[in-house]
Amino acid sequence: MKETSLCYIEKDGCWLMQHRVRKKNDLNHEKWVGVGGKFEGEESPEECVLREVLEETGLTLTSYRYCGVITFRSDKWEGEHMHLFTADGFTGELLKDCPEGELVWVPKADVPKLPIWEGDRIFFEYMEKCRFFTMVLEYEGDMLVHHEEKIYC
Repeated sequence: MKETSLCYIEKDGCWLMQHRVRKKNDLNHEKWVGVGGKFEGEESPEECVLREVLEETGLTLTSYRYCGVITFRSDKWEGEHMHLFTADGFTGELLKDCPEGELVWVPKADVPKLPIWEGDRIFFEYMEKCRFFTMVLEYEGDMLVHHEEKIYC
């Protein structure tokens, strides 16, 4: 299982979304996701999210919250433990050229209308209203076939 972090940064009623259009063989190709990536060395989830956000956006997080851990299982891709964060404070200027894709501030109400993973639709529901949660998402190809969650509200 690979270990990753993912962060949804909030500003003025919008989430900073990344439209993944730049990398070939990207399991997220053409999807809209938050900002994040793989752990390096012995990083903690917090160290990983801070580094990834800075690398991909140019922003330094000053206020963020650890929301949960999502376990991905797939018949096509390597398993993953994703450490999910939200952030509402940052400094710096947004990069104009992100190596992963296009960065766009998307109104929260519009995010479900974007091509996002079906499991993301489920965890978005818990991100803002729960203190912490864990979730298992099982995919066959791009199709979500099973999910379960444990909520700590």
